[in-house]
Amino acid sequence: MFSVHATAAGSRARRGTLATAHGTIETPVFMPVGTRGTVRTQSHADIERLGAQIVLANTYHLMLRPGAEVLERMGGLHRWMTWPGAVLTDSGGFQVFSLGRDVTLDEDGATFRDPDGGPKVVLTPERSIAMQRIIGADVMMAFDQCIASTSTHAEARAAMERTHRWARRSLAARGDAPNKLFAIVQGACFEDLRRESAETLVGLDGFDGFAIGGLAVGESKAEREDMTELVAQLLPQDRPRYLMGVGTPIDILEAVHRGVDMFDCILPTALAQHGKAFTSRGRLDLRRGVYRFADEPLDPTCTCDACARYSRSFLHHLIKTEEPLGWRMLSVHNLRFYLDLMRQIRGELETGTFAAFYARQREQLVLGDQDNPAAPPPRGRTGRRPMTRGAFAIRTSPQGFASVAHVTSGEIMHSVNAPDVEAHAIYIAQSRLLARTLAGARPLVVWDVGLGAGHNAMALVRALDAAPGHAPVELVSFERDLDAFRLTLDHGKLFPHLRHAAPHTLAHRGTFTRDGFTWTIREGDFLTAFAEHACPDVIFYDPFSSKVDGEMWTLSTFRALRAHLSRPAELFTYSKSTALRSSLLAAGFHVARGTSSGPKEETTIALVLGDPALADHALLDRGWLARRSRSSAPFAPDIPAEQHAAIEAAIQAHAQFG
Repeated sequence: MFSVHATAAGSRARRGTLATAHGTIETPVFMPVGTRGTVRTQSHADIERLGAQIVLANTYHLMLRPGAEVLERMGGLHRWMTWPGAVLTDSGGFQVFSLGRDVTLDEDGATFRDPDGGPKVVLTPERSIAMQRIIGADVMMAFDQCIASTSTHAEARAAMERTHRWARRSLAARGDAPNKLFAIVQGACFEDLRRESAETLVGLDGFDGFAIGGLAVGESKAEREDMTELVAQLLPQDRPRYLMGVGTPIDILEAVHRGVDMFDCILPTALAQHGKAFTSRGRLDLRRGVYRFADEPLDPTCTCDACARYSRSFLHHLIKTEEPLGWRMLSVHNLRFYLDLMRQIRGELETGTFAAFYARQREQLVLGDQDNPAAPPPRGRTGRRPMTRGAFAIRTSPQGFASVAHVTSGEIMHSVNAPDVEAHAIYIAQSRLLARTLAGARPLVVWDVGLGAGHNAMALVRALDAAPGHAPVELVSFERDLDAFRLTLDHGKLFPHLRHAAPHTLAHRGTFTRDGFTWTIREGDFLTAFAEHACPDVIFYDPFSSKVDGEMWTLSTFRALRAHLSRPAELFTYSKSTALRSSLLAAGFHVARGTSSGPKEETTIALVLGDPALADHALLDRGWLARRSRSSAPFAPDIPAEQHAAIEAAIQAHAQFG
């Protein structure tokens, strides 16, 4: 049962209570995220002391590990994790969305292979609800189809309508179980679809509350706020409203103002891992050197363990040395900040002073560090720094973005496409193995061959930042000449992809480590170094062209690389030349067409098969062989003419053309 006890003048904010089997929840409320039954770095006693009333757990992950049998035998999640408060479980819809192409969706549900190498899994509305009942969730979510908020109208409509059909099945599967069940309003950023979704779901009898889903997945802040305000107005007054996966403190304040009651987000612990803290003095970055001798507490108004026991100087030391205690203490503080903010909001609503509080906090919650504001660089600073280093120079493309040129050859890295867009499209979005790892499955080893300006490696870092539940990833960047990388690090204004702790730490120490991710650099000749490293699963193959790095594109190199690969693997590269593909085939790889890139209608993927996840790459077929026969350059220049016949025979007999 949900009751509204107070509303705010000049605002849609409201103060309420939600009765559950494990206590009454005071709203508005923030739910710490305990994906696998635990909030990262925190014991359940910690969460109780901080004052959390309810935590969120992940149906998808708990279904895979430990599985329904364990939870059933252990008496449900509350008893197993020794948590006395309430639990809300998501349905698995967002995690299915995160699997990308590694999932098949149909009317029945979602079919995917256990990302950790297990059997195929079918997740339907009925199975999702059954799993949530086994977990013992106080609040369950209906199974939905989540899509990017930037999807087309047709895509958003199809997903919304399927969400409605699955919502009906979720209601039927709940039956007479006492667990509360929320529906999820979808519709991307289309007002007509959001209205239709809200109207349809409200018209279904039996839902105890409603969630606003499909936001914080690509839209702008203004779009998110507009959609939140629109949907909240369309939902019943007598049932709670839950904005899924949002957000920063200012995001939460704005959503409360628009009538939302419940929130969850990983940011308090995820940002803590990177040294970020929300305080009454603004948002602090404890990695900054200015805190080395700072003896004052993190936040003088806070009484959490981090603020009561430790100085900013010591916390800075913990973060810089990557001691787990630093992550833990900043997580304690950030969670306290979020939970205190919700207590303040509830108090202001009770006393009728929310409007003034909202006006003050709109300014306060967006502040940067007030004690040690970051000084802007002197005017013209970028211009005064050298624009060349060694064999490399910075150039500006006609499209307006900066790139790095090899002065002697005149060739430019990423000369046509925006580098970050190209890096994501070629090296991240196509990888079946990486998508599985981002969804929390098996660990991954990635080789970044040709670090260059760091665009490909940072595309991976951004993907990992956006998937906090990812499985462990080891990234090794190979580069014989670090001048290009160091040149771009000196010009952060021109290369925004490097505005992150990872590349700067890497350049200084040779390695960067955080929970679940290690990035190391190997300087020198790749051909003499790679055999010393663990076999990769994914290879970003991006040396400079054959004109600059000729030896990297030879048949002998590809044969040596293929011989080193002892398990299924994906290799992505920007070229689509017939000679390159012929060499890869002759070396023993299977070869597939990759995504387009700028003027190239295709790129190339080389594969070591053996993993079902790789089966749907578009392998070259006999039609390509026919076109190759008409090519004026079917062999790479490093292959002597006397070997052409033998190589040709090997290509024609390759298993992928059988």
